[in-house]
Amino acid sequence: MIRRLRRCLSPASIAVVGGREVERVVFQCRKMGFGGDIQVVNPRRAELGGLPCVPDIDALREVPDAAFVAIPAEPSIEAMERLSRMGAGGAVCYASGFREVGAADRHQRLLAAAGDMPVIGPNCYGFINAVNGAVLWPDQHGMGRCDSGVAIFSASGNVSINMTMQQRGLPLALMVSIGNQANVGAEELLQAVLEDDRITAVGLLIEGLRDLPKFVEVAGQAVEADKPVVALKLGRSAAGAHIAMSHTATLAGESGLYDALFRRLGVAQVPDLEAFLESLKLLSVCGTLRGNRIASMSCSGGEASMVADLSESLDISFPPLDAQHRAAVAATLNEYVNVDNPLDYHTFIWGDSAAMEATFLAMMRGGYDLTLLVLDFPATNRCDATEWEEAARAFARAVGNSGYPGAVVVSMGENVTGEIIRELAGHGIPVLMGIPQALGAVEAASRAGRIRFPLPRLPSVVHGGGVAVEAMNPETCSEAHAKGLLAESGFRVPRGSLAGSVDDAVALAGEIGFPVVMKIAGDGVAHKSEHGGVRTGIGDPAAAREAAQALLAVSERILVEEMVQGSVAELILGVARDPQFGDYFMIGIGGTLVELLADSAILLPPLSDPDVREALSSLKFAPLLEGYRGGRPADTDAVIDSVMALEGFVNAHCGHLLEVDINPLIVHPRGGGTTVADALIIFGQPVNQ
Repeated sequence: MIRRLRRCLSPASIAVVGGREVERVVFQCRKMGFGGDIQVVNPRRAELGGLPCVPDIDALREVPDAAFVAIPAEPSIEAMERLSRMGAGGAVCYASGFREVGAADRHQRLLAAAGDMPVIGPNCYGFINAVNGAVLWPDQHGMGRCDSGVAIFSASGNVSINMTMQQRGLPLALMVSIGNQANVGAEELLQAVLEDDRITAVGLLIEGLRDLPKFVEVAGQAVEADKPVVALKLGRSAAGAHIAMSHTATLAGESGLYDALFRRLGVAQVPDLEAFLESLKLLSVCGTLRGNRIASMSCSGGEASMVADLSESLDISFPPLDAQHRAAVAATLNEYVNVDNPLDYHTFIWGDSAAMEATFLAMMRGGYDLTLLVLDFPATNRCDATEWEEAARAFARAVGNSGYPGAVVVSMGENVTGEIIRELAGHGIPVLMGIPQALGAVEAASRAGRIRFPLPRLPSVVHGGGVAVEAMNPETCSEAHAKGLLAESGFRVPRGSLAGSVDDAVALAGEIGFPVVMKIAGDGVAHKSEHGGVRTGIGDPAAAREAAQALLAVSERILVEEMVQGSVAELILGVARDPQFGDYFMIGIGGTLVELLADSAILLPPLSDPDVREALSSLKFAPLLEGYRGGRPADTDAVIDSVMALEGFVNAHCGHLLEVDINPLIVHPRGGGTTVADALIIFGQPVNQ
């Protein structure tokens, strides 16, 4: 299918089936300068768009590489069968009325009719190939012919149109509206362009992916092909959990799972459309960055401060200059300039093209992964931009002489002209618009292609199906049982036992040694603290008796345990199952405020030591583990061991385990290990058993 899809996306011949929309396609192909053959199918017209019509698909004089079918849903199915039978490269199905309206049977009949022929859509606009001028697209668009550029595969037809209208210097070679993704999704489209040297980067604007295992495979191929991928995930609201008892499913949500997947695969995920376009622009012109060591230059202290401030929450580093490098830069500037990174070079050298080039080149010789020049242009309808253009050209010469990549950043894109954008692009320098968006693009470009092995292991599921969590009867273990199972897998748990009477509870507390903890116990009990079912810090027999009486009034049994002390931090470790992603892991700050603080990271199996360490370091409270403000550093090695032990536990109970919530996992000072203070385990049994 991929070979046929490539043929479809770069057609030498086109067939169009329909009426008004087909006439628009013919017009747009001519406007774009498509040089191939166009055949028109319309039984009611002798000619359409200045071209003769044939009455049906079987009357086409030659087999088309691509077809645009714009007729109602039911006739579209028959058209797909005829095109597939004759060996067409592929087809765009413009019609709606399929799966998006719940017509699953019609969707399946479309798939059966298409067979091995790729179908883009249904319910989509089609595609625009700006390299060969093929426009199977029944509407206006803003794309022009180009030799190379990015490919964008979009789940939104209207946003697709909007993106073609961009005037920010993004070279756009291929736009595909993916619609319902009948048998062609983002996975197949990405695979189809990997061998096309004219495609410099790929953007995915998606609601979700059809086939996660295939996407893992193709994303790995994209890294090998040096084809960076940027993703903008739509609909990032939390997915409803099938089993709503654990914190893990609540905190993860669908967006968190996609975040984890893209991070592992070297796909740069961005939060909004502007960041999406700017990231693609930077990657298209400069490619992936070797790292995140960035330099920034401007002639304004305010701009330098903005760059520094807006980078604080990003994975971007502005390393300070060493003494030798600082001296080299200072030698090109006035003695009043404080040489730093970001650099405010003041205006002493403004208007002196040679002096600016010397400063820019001296700064860039620090070997940064990317150097930014913040340069806002004046309004050309009222001002003279000559000196600003000279500054940009001085920067271009410095980039060329240094051998390191550079980008110009404008905070107000409305004032930069298309001429200077194209001139700088000719020197391999993109013009990034908006300081926050530019910095987000830099972060994306430094992450793109940074694949993490081993690749995630995801369940093979039928398109539209998933892991049948909903077909399992959940069975929640008691805390005592859960801790016993975890202890067998290598976790340390507090000494304790169950008691069914006040006297037994008091006796157990004495044997364990005060202080102790008492909790209500029983299968199916979760989040005990929310129901007043936990008493901590019980320090003597009298307090033990009072606590036992209160708890046994609402529970037949209580769990009496030693109170875990000597904590540096409290974590949550969790496992849950998603219909598409299968089992996934979560690590974050734990305790009773776990959902309020929502400081967590998602991991996909198989896990690795570096993967877990990176997840830990990404948490907001990570400094606490490292010994915040002179505090004792935590036993992070033991935390890693605990996460890996949890993966072993999951593998041992594969197919029956639905969720695990270890909260809190008490982390002791370095060398002290970890202790499971509370645990929830939910197993599942098939409904029909």
